[in-house]
Amino acid sequence: MATERYNPRASEPKWQKAWDEAKLFETKNDAPGEKYYVLEMFPYPSGRIHMGHVRNYAMGDVVARYKRARGFNVLHPMGWDAFGLPAENAARDNKVNPREWTYANIETMKGQLKTMGLSLDWAREFATCDPSYYRHQQKMFLDFWKAGLVERRNAKVNWDPEDMTVLANEQVIDGRGWRSGALVEQRDLTQWFFRITSMAQELLDGLETLDRWPEKVKLMQSNWIGRSEGLQLRWKLDAATAPDGESELEVYTTRPDTIFGASFMAIAADHPLARKAAEKNPALAAFIEEIKRGGTSAAEIETAEKKGFDTGIRVVHPFDESWTLPVHVANFVLMDYGTGAIFGCPSGDQRDLDFANKYGLPVVPVVMPADADAATFQITEEAYTGDGVMMNSRFLDGMTPKAAFDEVAQRLSGVTIDGRPQATRKVQFRLRDWLISRQRYWGCPIPVIHCDDCGAVPVPANQLPVLLPDDVSFDRPGNPLDHHPTWKHADCPQCGRPARRDTDTMDTFVDSSWYFARFTDPWNGQQPTTLPYVDGPNGWLPVNQYIGGIEHAILHLLYSRFFARAMKATGHLNAVEEPFEGLFTQGMVVHETYKGPGGWVTPAEITISEADGRRSAVMTASGAPVEIGSIEKMSKSKKNVVDPDDIIASYGADTARWFMLSDSPPERDVIWTEAGVEGAHRFVQRVWRLVSEFAPALAGVSPAPARDGEAAAISKAAHKVVKAVGEDIERLGFNKAVARLYELTNTLSPHVGSAASADTGTKAALREALEALVRMIAPMMPHLAEECWAALGGDGLVANQPWPAFDAALVVDDEIVLPVQINGKKRGDLTISRNADQSAVEEAALALDVVRAALDGKPPRKVIIVPQRIVNVVI
Repeated sequence: MATERYNPRASEPKWQKAWDEAKLFETKNDAPGEKYYVLEMFPYPSGRIHMGHVRNYAMGDVVARYKRARGFNVLHPMGWDAFGLPAENAARDNKVNPREWTYANIETMKGQLKTMGLSLDWAREFATCDPSYYRHQQKMFLDFWKAGLVERRNAKVNWDPEDMTVLANEQVIDGRGWRSGALVEQRDLTQWFFRITSMAQELLDGLETLDRWPEKVKLMQSNWIGRSEGLQLRWKLDAATAPDGESELEVYTTRPDTIFGASFMAIAADHPLARKAAEKNPALAAFIEEIKRGGTSAAEIETAEKKGFDTGIRVVHPFDESWTLPVHVANFVLMDYGTGAIFGCPSGDQRDLDFANKYGLPVVPVVMPADADAATFQITEEAYTGDGVMMNSRFLDGMTPKAAFDEVAQRLSGVTIDGRPQATRKVQFRLRDWLISRQRYWGCPIPVIHCDDCGAVPVPANQLPVLLPDDVSFDRPGNPLDHHPTWKHADCPQCGRPARRDTDTMDTFVDSSWYFARFTDPWNGQQPTTLPYVDGPNGWLPVNQYIGGIEHAILHLLYSRFFARAMKATGHLNAVEEPFEGLFTQGMVVHETYKGPGGWVTPAEITISEADGRRSAVMTASGAPVEIGSIEKMSKSKKNVVDPDDIIASYGADTARWFMLSDSPPERDVIWTEAGVEGAHRFVQRVWRLVSEFAPALAGVSPAPARDGEAAAISKAAHKVVKAVGEDIERLGFNKAVARLYELTNTLSPHVGSAASADTGTKAALREALEALVRMIAPMMPHLAEECWAALGGDGLVANQPWPAFDAALVVDDEIVLPVQINGKKRGDLTISRNADQSAVEEAALALDVVRAALDGKPPRKVIIVPQRIVNVVI
């Protein structure tokens, strides 16, 4: 009788309901077992999940289910990163409240995620826009403020005069606002900052403790923090050219050794000296305004054309009173790094060289390779940035750059100007303080009241949360909170006089910088965290395995690391400073792109055929030809997206999960193909068919390994796979684990026909191997595993079963393969018992055809045997 096909549409909802009714994945903080916390970066509720979500959450689910089977008390929660600009845009465009839009999207996406069969603890679910969540965020803001980790100060920001809001550097494109297209202005505004720079060295040192983080991520963070050791150096201004009241220019440099190669000074457009010089120079003032309209992101500054303006001011070289250098205002110098001023050494810095060549400034080589000839070495189009020896540098000539650094520092630190050293050693960080003020409605309100008499006053803790108003309008540009008729008006908590609420909301990165801690006890209404459970001996933190995209490698992870330290400093954590013990950054899901007569088209709209090894595509509806393009990240703009709902409806969630886990190493991109998905679905059906056909013959059989006879091969194969798959999952090598499960399936398949007539020992071995297979696929294809477990008559749910154990004696090979050499060159292999003695190995080696042919009837001069390593026959 033919076995019925596995029907995921019937099976998957059934088992999801069974898990829910059993509350199988609801985690108790005080449950027995060692705690294990696995977390995927939570999603923004945009309205639909995408295939990237499927891959991310499938990986985390394998880890969670596996660890649960290994006896751990597993925490695997889910929530929503719910504040942000898209909801505000949707509210404005669709005339809906951002709250309604957000929660409607959450319901949709939650339903989609549930169809994936994820072992999530939905009892801990929250959205960052829930007042019960942001109340605690406001409390922590006030605690950080009290501890000196928050400050309010003037800052230069990108201001969109049409949208009337601050823009991040990345939102300024060619000098215009990314949404409005208006020319962006540079404004000085009073803003709130988290003082992340106060922990710069701690954050850098902490990277050394993160053994289970990708090296590339640690390097990216290290570069972003950007520690450098240099010299704070004061250059005297040439009095004849200096503006009234100005006498010196201070720079920070990491290369004081190149001081004799200096040919110009460059200062930021908003440097005080630039502003002073511009007061009497309209052309300079216009140039400064032009710079202010340019992009200010690091990427834009790096790639933009280098522009400068000679202010007419000159500085005096520290080692030569007769040598003066021009001071330029330059578009590649920023006021918020160092002192907002540099000295340019064109021969040792490509940016300085490009600038010098453009404006005809001197280029004097001062460092050359150790084997170069000083008489001929020169710099023209490419700066020399390597190590070597000093040249054209007077008393520094012949030194290494490091020795020259120390010499310059020592000499200038002994010189004083107005009673202060001309130079001092200084450690500088590229990292800037975290500006969190946003002129938005849909964000966490900043819990501060501004009073004309008392200044900025914290909202009392018993008045938290400061709630967002429901009756909000987006008809006017700018911040809806600022022009709300009543919300911003409040009495001062200190003096009782009329005052004004802070109308800025927090950067949404704040919301995602501590959510992992809130999951440990989200029901606690009094504190953001409950200390016995958040960290320490009985706590969940640090997260044992964190999984998410490489795009969050810098800001989100860095901010979370800062938050953990700030929470510890304010009593919200016991001891943990690094929130994520293990980090894994998965690859993207990519797909071919297709372009039809009217532009990009989706995979669902086309039909692909193959003839003579060539693939072609047409529009399914019209038959019009379609161009098959490159493989790229799935994106709405290129329409190369696949809807998870469609895949789950057609093939089932387990097929999607299996394909995502099996197709490529998890850190690499996975190419979504219809053929690959169909292959995964065939394997689903194959496993179901295998179990269904075995089940009658093995009914009532107790599982047990076979240690001898033909059945021993079955047990050895099964136990080896159990050991290897466990090790693979521990290393997140999901694709390798999948390959081993294919192998075990292949091993079992030939025994289906003979199982009914097999002896008791063979049946027991088959039963054990089959149960092990089902329990091993359970973390990856949980619905199929439950259906197979039921077909085998297993007790309860397979999701509650322990991970199969392996017998160490069964995973050791009885036979080994020894390479056989003749006169030192390999000529063959010898398969022999691992326990064979020397004489047996020699006899077997000499009996090999290749050895006998080489000896041609003569005895060997010598046989050298390295036990369990190699055999060398010397003729």
